[in-house]
Amino acid sequence: MHIDSIKNGVVIDHIEAGKAMEIYNHLELDKLDCTVAIIKNVSSKKMGRKDIIKIDSEMKIDLDVLGYIDSDITVNIIKNEVLCEKKKLTLPAQIKDVIKCKNPRCITTTEQDLPHVFKLTDPANKTYRCIYCEAKAK
Repeated sequence: MHIDSIKNGVVIDHIEAGKAMEIYNHLELDKLDCTVAIIKNVSSKKMGRKDIIKIDSEMKIDLDVLGYIDSDITVNIIKNEVLCEKKKLTLPAQIKDVIKCKNPRCITTTEQDLPHVFKLTDPANKTYRCIYCEAKAK
């Protein structure tokens, strides 16, 4: 298999195997007018197996979304075929409109225009809770 190198763009690396499509959907990469390569189940000495996403265009990446999905991801910024920046992610303190509150009594159920906001309440267990009703994110 041959995947061309990127001249200017983004490489999302060290994705937990099987999570590339979730990231693709959350970042709405299907709306881009450039080449996007999803490479699944790549052998990795560090992880065993991993996924990689290559985006052949410069773009702003929502690091909070990536950090929520998998805080071990690395985001590499490529310019003129050279790695110019490498970003390590952490769990975001708060996420907005990434997931929806499942509590039927939450105000977000009746007030459709309210953003779905979750705060990190337990970093050790990666636990997020709704800021309105305190329901645990699933």
